[in-house]
Amino acid sequence: MTVRVGLTGGIASGKSTVSAILAGLGAVVVDADVIAREVVARGTPGLAAVVEEFGPDLLTPDGELDRPAMGALVFADPAARRRLEAIVHPLVQRRSAELEAAADPGAVVVHDIPLLAEVGRAGQFDAVVVVDAPTEVQVSRMVEDRGWTREEAEARIAAQASREDRLSIATHVVVNTGTLDDLRRRVEEVYAELSARAGAA
Repeated sequence: MTVRVGLTGGIASGKSTVSAILAGLGAVVVDADVIAREVVARGTPGLAAVVEEFGPDLLTPDGELDRPAMGALVFADPAARRRLEAIVHPLVQRRSAELEAAADPGAVVVHDIPLLAEVGRAGQFDAVVVVDAPTEVQVSRMVEDRGWTREEAEARIAAQASREDRLSIATHVVVNTGTLDDLRRRVEEVYAELSARAGAA
């Protein structure tokens, strides 16, 4: 039986690295961020719906979605974010379901969903893996690795679910405060447990 796993973590927690390790171990990874880009790519019905809702000013000269402009708009305006989500989320969920349906029976299918705690979908999965790092570690990574100011980093963290809220939905926690080897070992442990569930089901 396919085991459906939700993977989440706060910004700069290392979730993308964990997702890549899981894919390398054999999991089928369904990445919501990647799909969210695909469903509003140039020429798609999704992009047409976004333009109809928000206007053509959010397009680049070559007809792509102007992501920085869209991001600035919805980050500052919760109502605008909800309007965008109402367009994009159903499209993402439909495409995610298609990818999951194409997976082999007995696969571990990992849905990489940054805002899993925020959207309240944890109950849809057989397991939830939360990549966790202390807030101070997240901030220092954004400042050092991404060149953000401390204020920018703290504002982005504050806009997401709290660390406690994310941990409350976890069936497996991957703490990412050590080396890459430490992280890989922990992810291998979690994947072994999930694969055993898939094999036993």
